[in-house]
Amino acid sequence: MSMNISTNYRNLSSGYKINSAADDAAGLSITQKMETEKNGYDIGVENAEKGNSVLNVADGALGSIYDSLSRIRELGIQASNSAIYSKDELQMMQDEIDQIKQGIADVAKNTQFNGLKLLDGSMADMELATNPHGIGHEMEMMNASLEELGIADFDVTKSFNLDDIDNALKKVSSAQSSIGAQSNRLAYTVMNNQYASYNLDSAISSMKDTDMFEEMSDLQKNSILEQVQIAMQKKRMEEEEQKRQIIQVN
Repeated sequence: MSMNISTNYRNLSSGYKINSAADDAAGLSITQKMETEKNGYDIGVENAEKGNSVLNVADGALGSIYDSLSRIRELGIQASNSAIYSKDELQMMQDEIDQIKQGIADVAKNTQFNGLKLLDGSMADMELATNPHGIGHEMEMMNASLEELGIADFDVTKSFNLDDIDNALKKVSSAQSSIGAQSNRLAYTVMNNQYASYNLDSAISSMKDTDMFEEMSDLQKNSILEQVQIAMQKKRMEEEEQKRQIIQVN
């Protein structure tokens, strides 16, 4: 089997026309670099999707905190009409508020993703590697502790101000809006990375993949040439044998 035919069979079986540096050193180097970049975009997609999962967890927790703050505000408005309530009744309202505040504190302390606490202030900034160079996106996480919200000492049995609850509601609402914006940005990043990865994959394929029709045609051509060469060699050997016999007779 000739070298050309062997190469044809190798390219057809592997599906690639560049199988080693010997085939095309420059082409192999270029495709390897593009494959590395493509893999970076693919990992960036995975990281961005995980980042969106983090945001979804944080958003759900903040929604719970917002609902809790809304209930505290309702109780605060109710307690503002203190003239018609006894101290015991105000204390009952405060008992409920204390339970709600404890619930908020628990959410802020225990909301986690993969063991990372998201809302206790320890993860104010999270860096996501969303591009092939290992950087790309910084996520901001809210500190939802009672102290940061400004409601740790809110007590309707004493002098209180509903503005404290309103400010806390604004903080949570602003954090949710930020999460929405960050989620949209990550979704765009995922789409952009997928598009870039697809284009790189197409470019790699055009450089590296075997053109099956062309390779089959080349194989057929090389097979015919080899058959012709074999036939010519056989004919030459036969002619030489005839000459040798004639010389022996003479």
